[in-house]
Amino acid sequence: MSSSALAKPQMRGLLAKRLRVHIVGAIVVSLGVAAFYKFAVAEPRKKAYADFYRNYDSMKDFEEMRKAGIFQSAK
Repeated sequence: MSSSALAKPQMRGLLAKRLRVHIVGAIVVSLGVAAFYKFAVAEPRKKAYADFYRNYDSMKDFEEMRKAGIFQSAK
């Protein structure tokens, strides 16, 4: 009977061991998602804003809106 007996499961320190593994995994996944967001969303957005404002003339835009009658205080 003793040769075919099942080994006792590890109970002591099981939570700490599992938490350690899951925390490391969570940190790796979060860093990956943060890097993906930075290079897939944030950098193209910053570039698009920079390209837009490079040649943007706010006074020309204001005059077009004023002529269209959008503003009530500026005639």
